[in-house]
Amino acid sequence: MRAIAHSLDTISAALNRLALYGAVASVLVLVLAASWQVIARYILAQPPVWTEELARYMMVWAGLLGASVAFRAHADPSLFPAARELSDSLGRIFAVFRALGVLGFIAPILWFSAFSLRGDFSGGYIARQSRQMAEAMDVPMVVFATAVPAGFFLIFLHALAHLTNTFVTNSEDASS
Repeated sequence: MRAIAHSLDTISAALNRLALYGAVASVLVLVLAASWQVIARYILAQPPVWTEELARYMMVWAGLLGASVAFRAHADPSLFPAARELSDSLGRIFAVFRALGVLGFIAPILWFSAFSLRGDFSGGYIARQSRQMAEAMDVPMVVFATAVPAGFFLIFLHALAHLTNTFVTNSEDASS
């Protein structure tokens, strides 16, 4: 169990680092696109059509990747933040409830990202977005739409890593 918990935490930490870089890069692209929009509109009087759309999609990527980073750092809103620090059986119970709450929220999002109401893959959110193009840019919408399942999958992975670490840490504390 300790090896699984350590592996999950290592994977979670590595993906968290990538998500942080992705969120920062998304914010950077957002700021550059919005700045170019302002310069082109008010100085050059020729605003490009793609900058607003790019900024909007980068905001989605930054928000979802940033949310996963905040979740791993325990900087997300919580009703009982002190419950994360408990190292007894009550701490395990809180960890399980938190993981179940996360799973209850994320499971439908991940499911419908892949599958339709009928359960077929071709009608899922990602499949539907892969058939559409962005309005102002010649880019498939799936490039931007994958932010939703990516961000929520990262949150799920972080929750699972935290849950397994809670049980390993608490069982080591109990055996000491």
